[in-house]
Amino acid sequence: MSKVNVVLGTFFGDEGKGKIIDYLSTSADVSVRCSGGNNAGHTIMVDGKKYAFHLIPSGILNPNVKAIIGNGVVIDPKVLVSEIKTLQENGISTNNLFISNKAHIIMPYHIILDKLLEENRGDNKIGTTARGIGPAYCDKFERSGIRVEDFITSDFRNLAKINIYNKNKILKAFGYDELDADNIISEYEDYAKFLAPFVKDTINIIHKSLQNDENVLCEGAQATLLDIDFGTYPYVTSSNPTIGGVCTGTGVGAKDIGEVYGVLKAYSSRVGAGPYITEQDNEIGDLIRELGHEYGTTTKRPRRCGWLDLVALNYTARINGLTGLAINHLDTIGKLDKIKLCVAYKHNGKITMDYSTNPTYISNCEPVYEEFDGNFGNLSCIQVREDLPLNAKKYLDRIEGIVNVPIKFIGTGADRKDMIIC
Repeated sequence: MSKVNVVLGTFFGDEGKGKIIDYLSTSADVSVRCSGGNNAGHTIMVDGKKYAFHLIPSGILNPNVKAIIGNGVVIDPKVLVSEIKTLQENGISTNNLFISNKAHIIMPYHIILDKLLEENRGDNKIGTTARGIGPAYCDKFERSGIRVEDFITSDFRNLAKINIYNKNKILKAFGYDELDADNIISEYEDYAKFLAPFVKDTINIIHKSLQNDENVLCEGAQATLLDIDFGTYPYVTSSNPTIGGVCTGTGVGAKDIGEVYGVLKAYSSRVGAGPYITEQDNEIGDLIRELGHEYGTTTKRPRRCGWLDLVALNYTARINGLTGLAINHLDTIGKLDKIKLCVAYKHNGKITMDYSTNPTYISNCEPVYEEFDGNFGNLSCIQVREDLPLNAKKYLDRIEGIVNVPIKFIGTGADRKDMIIC
């Protein structure tokens, strides 16, 4: 049997996973999205044209790939319908798209509750995208959620009425207007009718593909330090974008996992609130943001930028069992004269490689930096790692040496062709 190869984010998301997924999907038979919702975004540049994905696996661009939205995803049907139609209008076939019958649906009340809860956090806001992701997962685990298999049947009307009735009590208590159940149900029944032909038992599809020795690729959304369990809680997402979420979000077992690629940038970035040890809230951070066009695919929010943190990367390599690294934006960081790399922390006066998401621990950590020469020059035409400028080689060698995971991919530009395969 073939194995499931996995692409995961190693930091706070926005690492450029889409580019690696796009490359790997050219030899894949199945591409699966495992967790999260439309709070995530993958942007892929193909022949100068930009494609932004929020729910659909970016493997959809390959017409020979079965593109699967797994059971671990929460789906806003309005967004998904729009995304499908946009692809179709651009001449991209969606006949190869499959939606898990066990995925959960985001309803309008989830989005309202997401905004309401964030507003009432006051100074303790976590920076939610307000897409309804957290409340949808809450309903899933509280066992009042609406699954896709119910959404596309006549059961939806009754389930929606019960949920809207209960949510209206909450909205009323907070001074919000009650939702009109009939209007919502009528609108969402149209989405259900549109999406019904795409709904399948995707667990069987994946396992039959493995039995037939087909190549299965799981593409992660968000990233390890945003994981609900292993991230910088509470400034995290509402799902498990780590290796465990791959299994629970698709139905594959641990023995089915093959290569696990951890994607990162040659610097780091973060959207929203939360601890960020190597952040450069200064001219350097501003310069990196502009050079790397660091604005959210989904939210357009400016990202906080800083140096690459190898202590955190070592932590995420352990959590996910990484077998390879994929480093993007080497060209971006190479435009600086000098580059810093965090190679350890100083915690209460002692040098350590231990990472923890505990707030007290983080607040007592200082980054220990090594400095490297930049000015890498134009990298877009380089196809072999050995041909990189000496300064770039030194920077990559140090990353590889400390984390002890081999570099398999090096991004040298925005287009799909701007990548060195090691």
